[in-house]
Amino acid sequence: MQFQRTALTGLVAELPPEVWTSEEVERRLAPLYQRLKLPEGRLELMTGIKERRFWPQPIRPSAASALAGRKAMKAAGVGPADIDLLIHSSVCRDRLEPSTAAYLHGLLGLGPQAQIMDISNACLGFLNAVVMAAGLVESGQIKRALVCAGEDGRPLVEHTIRQLNDDLTLTRDGIKPFFANLTIGAGAAAAVVCRNDLAGADAIQLRACAWETDSSANGLCEGDTAASELDMRTDSEALLIAGVGLAQRCWQRFKKESGWDEASTQRVITHQVGRRHSSLLFEKLGLDVAKDFQTFDRLGNVGSVSLPATLALARAEGKIKAGDKTALLGIGSGLASLMLAVEC
Repeated sequence: MQFQRTALTGLVAELPPEVWTSEEVERRLAPLYQRLKLPEGRLELMTGIKERRFWPQPIRPSAASALAGRKAMKAAGVGPADIDLLIHSSVCRDRLEPSTAAYLHGLLGLGPQAQIMDISNACLGFLNAVVMAAGLVESGQIKRALVCAGEDGRPLVEHTIRQLNDDLTLTRDGIKPFFANLTIGAGAAAAVVCRNDLAGADAIQLRACAWETDSSANGLCEGDTAASELDMRTDSEALLIAGVGLAQRCWQRFKKESGWDEASTQRVITHQVGRRHSSLLFEKLGLDVAKDFQTFDRLGNVGSVSLPATLALARAEGKIKAGDKTALLGIGSGLASLMLAVEC
């Protein structure tokens, strides 16, 4: 898919103030570590995640998204009356009905002209929402869309810690499906998708995108509610292999669609999972690791927020120069991959 007149503007990341180090997570898992004689430091050693952030108080995904959404509109120089479409794109949702976007619409004070919807596709939701909104911009149906995501991984991590400590039947092999839960963090991100001529000086130009799906892997990472609490089980090893394999196939589509290749792509921003995933992905795609910008070491895996927040931080820290050809490599459980070519 090609884009001729669409840009992102006002891209922001909202990071929670409370920091949990991997050492702190392991301290809370002391009963499990002592019972199974697990070596301290294994969580950071295996993932490369030093810390992750959490909201200090219970927060609904709509409220987290609103924090970023307000900043994005301000950064883009637009107001509530300028938004034609609002998309909430997180893994986390306020409830099954109504849409989380319905609550977010009210929190942001948007007008009745703004269509609302949720787009949820595991960690890929934000990129899916951007592409959906861009298609409407390209066709002339809308001028601007606001895409928001707000994730709160704290309930999942706290529930997992209690579960691991309390279930005395768990063995070293038995705890493996829960391991990925301990890498999860929290945060929010937002951006305005609009016509090029309506974007500000911070515009990120959308050029092309490609996608690929492998639903045969839809059972490798499954999350739901259990006893009114979040629960997730992941076959991390199988998910890694299937995910990178899917990314390899999608990368070939991306190169054809964008006209870019490993050499011409100047910066790469990926969904942030951990050290092993990042290393294997760059190896299999034949990409120079010097083009990578990582945040998993300080943010963990923040679901749909990870990729846009990483892009926002890379720009804020001067790691992406104006005009850099940047490949956004997204992937989500299911499995689905979407890759977006942008010029920053």
